[in-house]
Amino acid sequence: MAAAAHVFEVLPPVTAERHGRATLVVAPTRVDLDRALDEAERLAADNHHDAAVRELEEVWDETRTDLPLKLRHRLALSWAEMFRGNLDLASDLLEQAHTIVQSPHFDATDRAEVLCRRGCVALKRAEVADADSLFTRALETNDRSAHPSPLLAARAHEWRSRCHQLRRDWEAARRDAERSLELAVAAGDERSEARALFQASLVAERQRQWLLARYYAEQALSLCMRQGNNVATARILNNIGGICFLLGDVEEAVRKLEDAATIADEAGSTVDLAQAVSSLAQVYLRTGHPHEARVRAERAASLLAGRVDFLDELGNAQLVAAKALAAEGDGAGAVSWLDRAEQSFTTLGSTSHIAAVWIARGDLARDTCDLATAAGLYRTAADALQDFHF
Repeated sequence: MAAAAHVFEVLPPVTAERHGRATLVVAPTRVDLDRALDEAERLAADNHHDAAVRELEEVWDETRTDLPLKLRHRLALSWAEMFRGNLDLASDLLEQAHTIVQSPHFDATDRAEVLCRRGCVALKRAEVADADSLFTRALETNDRSAHPSPLLAARAHEWRSRCHQLRRDWEAARRDAERSLELAVAAGDERSEARALFQASLVAERQRQWLLARYYAEQALSLCMRQGNNVATARILNNIGGICFLLGDVEEAVRKLEDAATIADEAGSTVDLAQAVSSLAQVYLRTGHPHEARVRAERAASLLAGRVDFLDELGNAQLVAAKALAAEGDGAGAVSWLDRAEQSFTTLGSTSHIAAVWIARGDLARDTCDLATAAGLYRTAADALQDFHF
């Protein structure tokens, strides 16, 4: 964010009564407030969002009369609240930030920063079209600045890659991930580089380029471990575990996923613990252990309950629970979990995820010898996934 010229007015000393005597309380200086915001931003970048919120709450009264500090405060708090799942609050904070950056104190880069973060919240809400538009506007606005921010551009490309992945536009997703990586490397920012590598890994995985996906993920893992970012480390280990399974190394997949769950749990990240547990459930299901799969899938779904920003993982856990119940012979229970999974994926707006539910429904119908229903469901899934229509 471009720095704006501003003269900070030092607040007058405040007196407080303590044990009948006046005690001088020195108001924080601009340097003190800058340091406090730096610390909050660092905590948020390291995924310590609860601690970041506490830090920001302590300095709000002192920052609200200084526009540049107020903007930093609103941006940092909205980011932390977004990752805590408080999307309405994050959106409200960004509306305040949007109003602030209309001031002549700020330039196009500041306005692009707000647009990008609004796009992140929109994507967390599964509003993919709105998010895509906001990221594109952020990139265009940043380019118009006299001092465009390469790291802002890297973040916008990285998040826009996620939009393309949900739409199954793999080439666009790959281009955005690669552009994000180029910008991050050029800027020498390892955090941004790790995030871009992670998206590149996800794209390669979805394109069945599993060796390339593992290569990107291992590069990202090395960077996150060097930074001491345990939450990101757990997240990437989860991805590597899935890739190991796809490459046929079940034992290594289980080790990686168990490590991911342990690290996420120790870091206090419930959502990352849930994702690792859900991945373990998938492995147990596919290796013929439906009971173990169901127990873990149900736990993952419970951990993710109410997190509308993790609908993909919630739906995946619900789908695994349904398949496990079907394998155990509980058709009614399977249908109930399939209904939940379809609702999650419909809200997410991902065609490939919804098609997976239809295929599971087809399998369930086939197992009860209802072949006509099964065939209809398989065709519906195939039609939804085909890339040409004329």
